[in-house]
Amino acid sequence: MPNFTDTVTTPDGTAPILLATPEGEGPWPGVVMIPDAGGFRQTFFDMADKLAEAGFVVLLPDVYYRQGDWAPFDMATAFSDEDERKRLYSFIGSISPQNWASDADSYFDYLAARPEVSGTKFGVTGYCMGGRAALTIAGLLPDRVGAAASYHGGGLVTDGADSPHLRADHIQAFIYVGGAENDASFTDDHAEQLEKALTAAGVEHTIETYAAGHGFAVPDNRSCDPAAAERHWTTMREVFSTHL
Repeated sequence: MPNFTDTVTTPDGTAPILLATPEGEGPWPGVVMIPDAGGFRQTFFDMADKLAEAGFVVLLPDVYYRQGDWAPFDMATAFSDEDERKRLYSFIGSISPQNWASDADSYFDYLAARPEVSGTKFGVTGYCMGGRAALTIAGLLPDRVGAAASYHGGGLVTDGADSPHLRADHIQAFIYVGGAENDASFTDDHAEQLEKALTAAGVEHTIETYAAGHGFAVPDNRSCDPAAAERHWTTMREVFSTHL
């Protein structure tokens, strides 16, 4: 798939991005892909290309651009090496819900200005940390999101005032959540609470639990599960094809 790197100006600086487009002549719907905690790296470049093959223009951002020229994480050791784990969690904690929304607004503006992109609403898909971000963005920018997908996302339901499920009544998008088995960051109870919140708000949605562990969809995660990963591609293509 044709792709190129560029930058997007946000209220807080300049974010590097990868833009992946389908072969042929568009325009096509636009989707922002939010990576997991490991951030902007080759495995997500490949994933952006794969989603573009399905007929979408995919914008993959460096969500840690506020950190400057940061050293990439090795996902084989990012959680087992104490220093790297601390650095990883400090990066995750540095992005507030308002940061996610203001960044996404800039990404959507960029997509809207591209001749390859159709429509006025966009898709958001996210993994782990990015899964929470996808629902956060759908709740804070309801006029701009047509569909949001979360795969093995954590923190979708918390006791905090900024929990994504508390903004269910603001969401206008279709919501898809693919949770992992035995995932302390998104338990069966969390799924039930999210289901109730979305249903009460009249939000069209699907919540499923995959027969795989946290990280099942991302190839360079040691917990990646090929069958679950392929299922995630099928559901994501269906969600965005139907709702964008």
